[in-house]
Amino acid sequence: MTENPRTLTRKDFASDQEVRWCPGCGDYAILAAVQRTLPKLGATPENTVFISGIGCSSRFPYYMNTYGFHTIHGRAPAIATGLKVSRPDLDVWVITGDGDALSIGGNHLLHVLRRNVDLQIILFNNQIYGLTKGQYSPTSDVGQISPSTPMGSVDQPVVPVRVALGANAQFIARGYDVSKKLPDLLAAAYHFKGAAFVEVLQNCPVFNDGVFELITDRKRGPQHQLWVEHGKPLRTADGSHGVRLDPQTLRVEIVDMGEASEDDLLVHDETNRNVAWLLADLPDVKALGVLYRSSGAPVYDEAVRAQLELAKQQVDDPDDLDAMMRAGHTWTVEE
Repeated sequence: MTENPRTLTRKDFASDQEVRWCPGCGDYAILAAVQRTLPKLGATPENTVFISGIGCSSRFPYYMNTYGFHTIHGRAPAIATGLKVSRPDLDVWVITGDGDALSIGGNHLLHVLRRNVDLQIILFNNQIYGLTKGQYSPTSDVGQISPSTPMGSVDQPVVPVRVALGANAQFIARGYDVSKKLPDLLAAAYHFKGAAFVEVLQNCPVFNDGVFELITDRKRGPQHQLWVEHGKPLRTADGSHGVRLDPQTLRVEIVDMGEASEDDLLVHDETNRNVAWLLADLPDVKALGVLYRSSGAPVYDEAVRAQLELAKQQVDDPDDLDAMMRAGHTWTVEE
């Protein structure tokens, strides 16, 4: 993380490029949240890099007054890994979408998470392919009508946070585009040492409008939002419902607080991977906040740099590339 002695504002992180997403797109809210959050964290434009793949969300680097790469489909984690290994002084963010990260890029996402590279990864999830005009994506619900599934999708959707859990990610959070709490999740990811994965539920007003209306509706949304907090009983935002663990089946259920007490509720433990798994895909409510966080795991880019330093100590002149290439298991073929 960088230390910034200057006083910066959102304007310092906004580029001079016209932001070109569809009117009402949730990407605008995420962009604004990032631009507002970075100066508060002490980040600087010259030490910040945004790397994206392909998709609507991947236009993000153009709109940040920082360094950035608009790379190729699904490969942003690979580019970001190389940059972080070579330039550990930089704050590196990966911007991706549900199609970019979980379809063609699924392999790269899996490995960047299991390696625990010191990156912040924001996955925009609108459950649709927006850039290519509305085909169903890996996170689309069963029955999704789209140009590629005119009779409804028969695929079982991917749950991004469960993919991250399965990849042994050390930091996993979930929020949504217009939430006032999204900056807090971005800040938590920024301060985490290792791969920080943040899924952001995001509305696509053109091809999948209202997909997350259950939680974003101002009136009924709070009863379906489950903002988790370490050490606190799990209750919905309006307090009307809670989450209870059945000790016999080890399954969770949503209970009406008119029929249950707070003592019956499951207490959130963000260090417990099993709890995070149970909360990842609840019926009728959406778990939001930091679902899982575990410190102390080896950080990939630090380990690689340590190996490089060790290798340099084992050669006479680390700047003599020709000598290093000829060292070790080499031989000469005589005529």
